[in-house]
Amino acid sequence: MRIPLLTTAALSLSSPGPDELFERGDGDTIWATPHDSYSSSIGVLGCKVNTDRIAYWPQSVDCNNVCVSVKYKDRQVYLLRIDQSGGAYDMSYDAWNYLYTGKSATEKPASGGTVAMESKNVDASNCRSLIRTKGNRLPLSAANSINFLSSCLQQPNSWVAKNYMTFNIADSICTLGIDEQCKLNWPEANQPSCPHTLGAMVTLKDNPVFNVQYPSGKRVLASSGASSAPVAGTGGSDDDSAARKCTQPLMLIVSSVALGFLSYFS
Repeated sequence: MRIPLLTTAALSLSSPGPDELFERGDGDTIWATPHDSYSSSIGVLGCKVNTDRIAYWPQSVDCNNVCVSVKYKDRQVYLLRIDQSGGAYDMSYDAWNYLYTGKSATEKPASGGTVAMESKNVDASNCRSLIRTKGNRLPLSAANSINFLSSCLQQPNSWVAKNYMTFNIADSICTLGIDEQCKLNWPEANQPSCPHTLGAMVTLKDNPVFNVQYPSGKRVLASSGASSAPVAGTGGSDDDSAARKCTQPLMLIVSSVALGFLSYFS
């Protein structure tokens, strides 16, 4: 059954305006800050990517520019850009620490505020090694990525349209669902089919996601909700951190209610 999509409201979150994007190859100076809690606004599964190399930029995530190169002095990293920040140029704490000090945050953790770095969009192939799936395809939540995915499938030549997989895992830190691949028969259907019930809310323990805690450098379970010290100069707050932690469960609730409502009237 084809379920109508919430295109207007939902796709506005993933369809950037022309003034929001860096064109590929155009470098720019950013003021980078460390971020120690994995999340993905488009539903990329943290248990299937390198969460130490993630970019949380202010620009909306689109279907092509999912990989950025960031340089500081003589050091450079590639980052997957799969989440949107509230305004800061955040990146995984380990990536920030390596660029800033030349050492992993787990080896020699550093603290500090914003640091001027150079960033540019690059071809997504540069980030393939950060994706841990067959064929290095972008792992998406089958239940909670459909609005972003459908916007990309409407651009059949986009990188995401040609390089995605869906899994029956409900949240981006992989605590709920079943680790099984689903298939989407697009455009005949806009809801993936899975071996088990789509969006099954069963506890998933086999694929833990870890964060590198700021500023201690300790690896902690993302599901533990372990807090970190505020990062100086980000303009963030404890309330902002709490709001970020609540984002994923709220998305799950909204998605479930919306799908149920539309199914009733279809």
